[in-house]
Amino acid sequence: MIDLSINETQLDHAVRRARERRIVIPTLAQMKNPALIPEDIRGQLRGVGLWEVNPLNLFRITWKNEPVAHGGGFGEVNTLELPPALTGVEARIIALVGKWFPTGSHKVGATFGCLVPRLVTGQFDPTFQKAVWPSTGNFCRGGVYNSALLGCESIAILPEGMSRERFEWLSQFAAEVIATPGSESNVKEIFDMCWELRRSRDNVVIFNQFEEFGNYLWHYEVTGHAMAEVLERNMGPCDVYRGVVLTTGSAGTIGCGDYLKEVWPASKVAAAEARQCPTLLLNGFGEHRIEGIGDKHVPWIHNLSNTDMVIGIDDAACMALIRLLNEPAGRAYLAQRGVSEDVVNRLDLLGISSIANMLAAIKFAKWYELGEHEVVLTVFTDSMELYGSRLRELRQVYGEYTERDAIADYHRYILGCTVDHVQELDYWERKRIHNLKYFTWVEQQGKEAGELRRQWHDAGYWVAIRRSAEEIDALIEQFNARVGVS
Repeated sequence: MIDLSINETQLDHAVRRARERRIVIPTLAQMKNPALIPEDIRGQLRGVGLWEVNPLNLFRITWKNEPVAHGGGFGEVNTLELPPALTGVEARIIALVGKWFPTGSHKVGATFGCLVPRLVTGQFDPTFQKAVWPSTGNFCRGGVYNSALLGCESIAILPEGMSRERFEWLSQFAAEVIATPGSESNVKEIFDMCWELRRSRDNVVIFNQFEEFGNYLWHYEVTGHAMAEVLERNMGPCDVYRGVVLTTGSAGTIGCGDYLKEVWPASKVAAAEARQCPTLLLNGFGEHRIEGIGDKHVPWIHNLSNTDMVIGIDDAACMALIRLLNEPAGRAYLAQRGVSEDVVNRLDLLGISSIANMLAAIKFAKWYELGEHEVVLTVFTDSMELYGSRLRELRQVYGEYTERDAIADYHRYILGCTVDHVQELDYWERKRIHNLKYFTWVEQQGKEAGELRRQWHDAGYWVAIRRSAEEIDALIEQFNARVGVS
C-alpha cells in the first residue's frame, strides 16, 4: 500500500531543499489537466527544453505536451492511429505516444508517482538520502531525471546488456550507475544488488518499480484518464471500445486498464510478454531482446483480477520491424502499400517495446475478429530516439536493408501475425498467475503472504490505493505552501 505517514524532521529538510532550488511540485490533477497549471509557470516553460534539467519540467510530466523539443505548451493527448494498410486488420488501433515526455518515455511519470509521495511526507530526505532506481531502462532514466529536478542524488541500477544510449545518458546525471550481470530478463540480479545496498549503506531508499504502488497509481490516475479522453475524442457514434493491450514490464502502465474498466466495464485488459520469456503464459523463463518487458516474475503491483488475456510476442519480430519502420527501403515499401506519408514519417515514434505493443494489439484484434468500428488502445512507451545503437548493430550484422527484406518482414511479422501464443484467462488462470507472485515477493523479497491473499480476495485493497490520489495531491499542495515559491 502507499504509506503517507509524516516524518516532520525529514519533511523540514525536504522543504528547505525545495525552497533553495525554487521547486514547485505539480499535482496529479495538473498532470491530467495542464489547464490547471498556473499561467506564470506555463509562460516560463516557453523558454525551457523538453529534456532540460529544470524543475519546471516537472509540469511536463503529462501526456499532453506539445510535440516539440523546446518551449512547447500543452494540447490534447499525443496519439498515433495505425491504419489498416499498416496493421493488416480492420480494427482501429490507437496508441498514446510517450516520446513527448521529458526523457522520451512515459516512465518519468511512474517515477514521479513513486518519489513524490515520499518527498512530501518526509519519508525521503533529499539532503541525506540517495534515491535508488533499479530497472531495465526507462524507469531508472525517469527516476534519475526526477531526482535531479527535485534536488536529490540518485543511483541507477540496470543490466549490463541494455542499450548503450541508456548508460551514456545515465552517466551524465546519476551520482552512480551500477551495471548488473545479464540483460533484459535478469531482474533478480538487480534485486540482489538492492539488498546489497541496503546492507552496506544507511542512506539509500530503494524505489523498486515492480512493487511501488505509486507506479500503479500514476498510471491509473493519469494514463487512465488520458486514454478515456482519447476515446471520447476519437470514437464516432458507431464505434465501440474493446480493450487496452500492453506489454506488462513493471505492470505500472497496465494499471490504466483498471480505470478504463470502471468507465467501460465490458472492455478487456490484455497483458503481453516476450514469447522467449513466457512467465504469464507458461510459468516460464528465458532471455529476450524486447527492452523494458519480461522479467521472469510477476510484479507485486499487477492486479491480476482485472487481466483478461495474455499474449506472447516474438522478439525476432520486434527486432526485424524496427528496420521495416525506420530504414528508407522499409518506409518506401509501406508507402507503396498505401500507408500515408504522415504515418510513415511518424513511425520512429515506436521503440522496440512499442512494436511489441502494436503486434499484441493486432493479435488481440484478430482473436476477437474486430471490425472497422471497434477500437483498441495501446501505448508507445518510447521512440527509436533511444535505440539508435540497436539499429546500427542490425545494419552491421545483416547489411543493407532492401525492398526484398521489407516485403519479407512485412508479410512474415505483420500480415503473418497470428493468434498463436494467446490465452484468454478465466478465474483460475488469473489466480494461477497471481500465485506466482509468492515465489518472488514472499520467499525472496520479504512481503507477507497475508497481503498477497488480500490482493486477490479483498476488492477494497485496490480501491484504497486508487483513492489515495486526492490525499497525495493535498500533501503536494501543503508542501508547496510551506516552500513558498511563487
